[in-house]
Amino acid sequence: MKNIIITGTSRGIGYELAQLFANEGHHVLAISRNSKPMLDLQHKNIHALSVDLLKAEDLNSVSAYIQKNWKQVDILIHNAGKLVNKPFEEISSEEFLSVYQVNVLAVAELTKKMIPFLAENSHVVTISSMGGIQGSMKFPGLAAYSSSKGAVITLSELLAEEYKEQKIAFNVLALGAVQTEMLEEAFPGYEAPVSPIQMATYIYNFALTGNTFYNGKVLEVSATTP
Repeated sequence: MKNIIITGTSRGIGYELAQLFANEGHHVLAISRNSKPMLDLQHKNIHALSVDLLKAEDLNSVSAYIQKNWKQVDILIHNAGKLVNKPFEEISSEEFLSVYQVNVLAVAELTKKMIPFLAENSHVVTISSMGGIQGSMKFPGLAAYSSSKGAVITLSELLAEEYKEQKIAFNVLALGAVQTEMLEEAFPGYEAPVSPIQMATYIYNFALTGNTFYNGKVLEVSATTP
């Protein structure tokens, strides 16, 4: 059984994903600012930590848990994300930065903390968006979000190269429309053809096996983009 870290587990895809791994007997460290949804499950294979990914002391608590309980990590899934839907001219510098802090800098910092624990043949999966794919359809109001999702794709490609000798694989899944609260924030009233549990099932299988076939790749997982 593998040791899995998942961020953004309080709702949507992350919430479903944590349960999929735990129900199959894997050990899950569920990270979110709001840990209550995970704690309420009272699942023996899920340990929930309340973590603000932007705070160094909270990231240190993740390292401390791994050092004390696991010693190694097999899969790290960067699922947490932040979205601001505003016309470009109305987005403040603070809002723009806050999106990048969660979607890019937090990914970098947590990965950095976990590198010493990532086992040989481990897999780091970053959840991005079709909005971050060069040449894909773009939508007004998502300048901060989509550009940050493009940045994290390039970061993953670079880390795949930097850590290939250590046999740590880094891959990105660029998701299309999934019926989550974040989709509702971006496209109010739109109904996606894919549910959180359907997408979580895809990510679950990819996280377990994708590093056998891919490293430094970006896979587009999209039935539709609004």
